[in-house]
Amino acid sequence: MAPSRTEPNFLAGPYLNRAAEWRKDEERLRAALEDPASLLVPVWRSRNLVVMQEGRVSAQFFVRGGAMIGRVDPGELILLGEYRERACFAVELDPASEPLIEPPAAFRDLRAIAGELPPEEAGVLAYARAMITWRERHRFCGRCGTRAVPVQGGHVLRCPNPSCENQQFPRIDPAIIVLIHDGERALLGRQASWPPGRYSTIAGFVEPGESLEDAVMREAREETGVLVDAVEYHSSQPWPFPSSLMIGFLAHAARTDIDLKDGELEDARWVTREQLAAGEIAFPLPYSISFRLIEEWYDAGAARPLREEPNARFWGRPSR
Repeated sequence: MAPSRTEPNFLAGPYLNRAAEWRKDEERLRAALEDPASLLVPVWRSRNLVVMQEGRVSAQFFVRGGAMIGRVDPGELILLGEYRERACFAVELDPASEPLIEPPAAFRDLRAIAGELPPEEAGVLAYARAMITWRERHRFCGRCGTRAVPVQGGHVLRCPNPSCENQQFPRIDPAIIVLIHDGERALLGRQASWPPGRYSTIAGFVEPGESLEDAVMREAREETGVLVDAVEYHSSQPWPFPSSLMIGFLAHAARTDIDLKDGELEDARWVTREQLAAGEIAFPLPYSISFRLIEEWYDAGAARPLREEPNARFWGRPSR
């Protein structure tokens, strides 16, 4: 059965208490930093530490007093919040030297293995990666070039230059993702770099001065030539690869002629529910918001849910 729209997408949801009030409470923050039981989420070269054993993947955390973390400046830790009733911090390990990690632990690209992790652990790792990526890209003041100083638990980068004192806050890039349909068919596209047979929904970044609805209509027109006349919000999904927030929609097509105007897509095509059920194309894995959009449209007009179709094909996964 398809999840309802009220259920959070993968990487979203209340997987931890962000404890934002701690960020300005220096005494509480200091106590958390000094607590040897505090959890640390290491990130190295944008990769997260996981344990892969007996066909299962789980997150690997460190404690504050661990030998590998002992050399890290406490001021460089980023407060994520309270996880499993313990303070939790993200920490960036020196990218110039490879950490000494014993198997079965390994640093892996979260994008490749996120769906294999327990949802709460995947959320924490994604949050840590997003914060470290932001810190890495904003080490210097964007106004005067002075090296920034992290404050408020690492959620603000302040310029120490007295004549500037600019503050930088974590940034995300809003992007729309939309399942366009005409009732009986869905519009899916593919990029040239994807393996043969892979298709997905239409997506693109929101531009300055543009509403989300305007971005949906523009991306549909630019990438496929299709015009939409109704846009309906569905749900959203954090996507820290590197720093996006995917905002999902369903949209009805007013004009269905396809014209690949801007070259973003190698191909775009209208597909029926019958074609999806038969496995004519492969669509994204179930933990993606793209799949949830396809699924909602499909299940609204099918006798059997898409997840139960025996011949349905997913990216990187053989037919059942």
